[in-house]
Amino acid sequence: MSEHSERSVVVERTSSGQFVATNASGASIRFGTSPDGEQDAGFTPVELFLAAIGGCSAVDVDIATGRHAQPTRFSVTVTGDKVSDDLGNRMTNLEVAFTVAFPDDEGAERARAILPRAVKASHDRLCTVSRTVEIGTPVSTTVTDA
Repeated sequence: MSEHSERSVVVERTSSGQFVATNASGASIRFGTSPDGEQDAGFTPVELFLAAIGGCSAVDVDIATGRHAQPTRFSVTVTGDKVSDDLGNRMTNLEVAFTVAFPDDEGAERARAILPRAVKASHDRLCTVSRTVEIGTPVSTTVTDA
């Protein structure tokens, strides 16, 4: 059975090339581009995209392994190549690399043992962000006159 639960964010322009995305609970993140390179734009939209992939998988894996042991190190690096060709601007060669270490205490062996399975389950089934990218879904746009 499929779960249908709408999610949304509102993106508002704060200044030239600068935006704030706000979710339904009121949390926000600043991002944008700086054509002149003089002001800190925060994250670019592409970096937010990479962070969404890594963050989604990180949450899945942390839930699965954290039941057994708390990591001493947990980082996820997401890389890809931005290309512009006949198909337009897009990202290719997306890779998600986990670096996770657990202490030598009770539960750590179990956490280490399930880590590869947790990463695979996130990639193959659980992470909504990367699953959407891999399966593909149309994006529609509309314009509303304010």
